[in-house]
Amino acid sequence: MVTTYPVGDIGAPIASGGLNTAGMIVVPCSMGTLSGIATGASGNLLERAADVTLKEYRVLTLIPRETPLHAIHLENLLKLSRMGVRIVPPIPAFYLKPHTVEESMRQLVPRILSVHGIPEARDEPSAYVPASLA
Repeated sequence: MVTTYPVGDIGAPIASGGLNTAGMIVVPCSMGTLSGIATGASGNLLERAADVTLKEYRVLTLIPRETPLHAIHLENLLKLSRMGVRIVPPIPAFYLKPHTVEESMRQLVPRILSVHGIPEARDEPSAYVPASLA
């Protein structure tokens, strides 16, 4: 079951440490959102939920989407990494010679999940990839 909330709904359950989660993955993560998370701005529900994830010492994994990066982006990435945030740029594994974007995604999704702490994602990658990409 998937539950969604408006980004402005700061009162949503995911904005509270009382909601027990296994962590949070933000994909894609814009540099604006990444900056808000790095500074603890909590300007919207996404940033607040990430802030709660950090304060509760849960796993936070960010998949930054932008390139090229300038010094502020790199400083924010380093700051978050030092805080224990897992950073996984969506870089295709070209050494595996994917022929399509879909093949790249079939390789990337299990990698993100594995870095997040779901090691079995490497064993059964197709179980975590949407049927439209399988």
